Amino acid sequence: MSYSIYLRELYLSDAKTSFHWRNNPIIWKYTCFNSGKKITEKMELEWLKNALKKPDDHRFAICLKSNSQYIGNVQLINVNSNTAEFHLFIGEPSFWGKGIGKHASILMLNFGFTHLNLDSIILEVHKENHNAQSVYKKIGFSEIGINKDFLKMILRKDEMPNYQENTAHNISLHQ
Repeated sequence: MSYSIYLRELYLSDAKTSFHWRNNPIIWKYTCFNSGKKITEKMELEWLKNALKKPDDHRFAICLKSNSQYIGNVQLINVNSNTAEFHLFIGEPSFWGKGIGKHASILMLNFGFTHLNLDSIILEVHKENHNAQSVYKKIGFSEIGINKDFLKMILRKDEMPNYQENTAHNISLHQ
């Protein structure tokens, strides 16, 4: 089954959902962001408040068009004049392997290259997360190094395939 998605700005109320994801070890298997302790809704809300204040970060919720269900996050962080770090996760495991990560990635990368006028976007993906690596390579990322258990990858603006995505209609930039 194919799912149609859109991206919207993260809301503080999203902490009511995302704190559950932070406590699911399956979701954090391939990441270095697992705190190793139980995260409460209050802790998640405080983290989100601080994260959303960062002027060099652009964080979005991934939502289903059919019912606006919030199912994950995609973001460009540490944005400077020409580069940023890309992060993605689908917090609802029932939506894994459905093409949503690829679609959300394309929307976010188009946003970075067109709206933020970036020249390149980098990411790190766990060496054992072969599914994510495959998606990133299909989008156009190439490996540039290894950092412990993570492959470092880059996508340059002039190397991104031309996807016919209407980013403006699939990303809501205002709450």
